[in-house]
Amino acid sequence: MSDPIYNVLFLCTGNSARSIIAESVLNKDGEGRFRAFSAGSQPKGDVHPMALNLLRNYHYPTDGLRSKSWDEFAGPDAPKMDFIFTVCDDAAGEVCPFWPGQPVSAHWGITDPAAAQGTELERELAFIEALRYVKTRIGLFKELPVSSLDSASLTSHLHQIGRSEGSTSAKPEAV
Repeated sequence: MSDPIYNVLFLCTGNSARSIIAESVLNKDGEGRFRAFSAGSQPKGDVHPMALNLLRNYHYPTDGLRSKSWDEFAGPDAPKMDFIFTVCDDAAGEVCPFWPGQPVSAHWGITDPAAAQGTELERELAFIEALRYVKTRIGLFKELPVSSLDSASLTSHLHQIGRSEGSTSAKPEAV
């Protein structure tokens, strides 16, 4: 029997930077074990150009990336999610749609690089830092023995990953 492919949804308010970066990174670094998606509660409508440039520069896929509403993933025809991660504090505090299938969720807050101020170099460095934190969390996540952990242990591990370096808060989960 082959290993299952887990569907993962990364949520953010605007779905223009952090969640997009996470979607692309997990789709590549997940080595076929994960299918990643991203969405926002109030999508900006466009992916931030610096996020796209960053992903291209680090050889991550950008084809098909778009800013979209989380409503696309709450309907009956949407893929059933196994995991949902909020990557911004605002999305973690919002009332989310009902997610079919009772996915395991956690908050992995990362500072919004799209909100960075300063020179172009300083803004680019904010995106690089966000990518580094996303890659670290995804690296820890993909090493978990997901199929052999009970729900409580898995949830505990995911919350611990969310509190790793670069965490923006210790907010309780609201997903």
